[in-house]
Amino acid sequence: MHLALYLGLLHRAETNLADAFGQVGAAHQEEPDVFHLCAQQAKRCHGYAELLKPFVARYAEEAPAEPDRLHSELFGGTRSGGIGLLRDLQDLYLMAAECDICWTVVGQAAYGARDRDLLAVVRRCEGETAMQLKWLRSRMKQAAPQALVVAE
Repeated sequence: MHLALYLGLLHRAETNLADAFGQVGAAHQEEPDVFHLCAQQAKRCHGYAELLKPFVARYAEEAPAEPDRLHSELFGGTRSGGIGLLRDLQDLYLMAAECDICWTVVGQAAYGARDRDLLAVVRRCEGETAMQLKWLRSRMKQAAPQALVVAE
């Protein structure tokens, strides 16, 4: 069963996203909304990873290298200034999109496996991940004019 592969991928992707949210929030403390919402989202992502643990154990997690590779290629650390904030938010968006599609794939597998418990977790977390993507997109729209037109 290859469900274990995607559970491992999703578990590690959520953990990496949590760490990245924490770093971005800490790096952009001068933006109170970014600081607080990134901290909140980091906590959520850690919670999602915790919710996955029983399923990871049940299906014997295979830990692929892809989420770590994605994290290291997209997120080499935070940047400073307005353009840095915009780029950091974009990195978070791409990492959250990876989580989003993994939730979709795992959800479809949960249907196929008739795993109601996993499906309940997917339904909850998939919807909240979609909200993360909406916030990130909205915040990038807010930051873009200042960062790109009124450059420092």
